[in-house]
Amino acid sequence: MRGQLGRLVLAAVFRLRPMAPEQIRAREAEFQEYRRRTQPREHPNCGSVFQNPPGDFAGRMIERAGLKGRIVGGAQVSEKHANFIVNRGGATAANVLELIDLVRETVYQETGIRLQLELQIMDERGAFRRAP
Repeated sequence: MRGQLGRLVLAAVFRLRPMAPEQIRAREAEFQEYRRRTQPREHPNCGSVFQNPPGDFAGRMIERAGLKGRIVGGAQVSEKHANFIVNRGGATAANVLELIDLVRETVYQETGIRLQLELQIMDERGAFRRAP
């Protein structure tokens, strides 16, 4: 998200198509079921951590680097989806940040690609921290 802070969308165009309420509910159920199957909802987590780089998926790169399941303190790279960091119990912000740094550095060493955060990290005063 580098360079996106402070920007404001003033207009947008959406192309929508009408659907029957039962079709909308069925699609919503499909999306929810997909998320249940593919995302770690059984533990608290901070959502998707890294942006997908062009031509690949961050989760796949993290898994290929052998980091799926890696633990720092109470924080863990999810075994279900490697682009999620979960709290296995007692994780601190420092644990999560250390794990993020470990993942970024390891993937960079393996691939030459520096994963960009999808998260925005705030310091204790509530100011956004710049990602390295």
